[in-house]
Amino acid sequence: MYAIVEIAGQQFKVQENQYIYTHRLPADLDADVTFDKVMLVDNNGSVTIGAPTIAGASVSGKVLAHVKGDKVIVFKKKRRKGYRRRNGHRQFLTKVQISKISL
Repeated sequence: MYAIVEIAGQQFKVQENQYIYTHRLPADLDADVTFDKVMLVDNNGSVTIGAPTIAGASVSGKVLAHVKGDKVIVFKKKRRKGYRRRNGHRQFLTKVQISKISL
């Protein structure tokens, strides 16, 4: 069984007991979170598609950690002009374990 759910503006394909990394969620550690924007649920071949979401469906999970992602280097250059800019960025992420998909 899997579901496609929107979390913090991004869509994820999730299954039970799966770990996902999302943009930072405003939840405490070990807090239970519920995501209501479920767009598709596949229950052993029985597919339910929402328009745009499925009413009454939800995905619940548990916040395990707040971490920072890998560093991404942003480098800008214009040739023959002497213009170079180097900047780094690390995204704040939340590690969530999906515990239950309910229809």
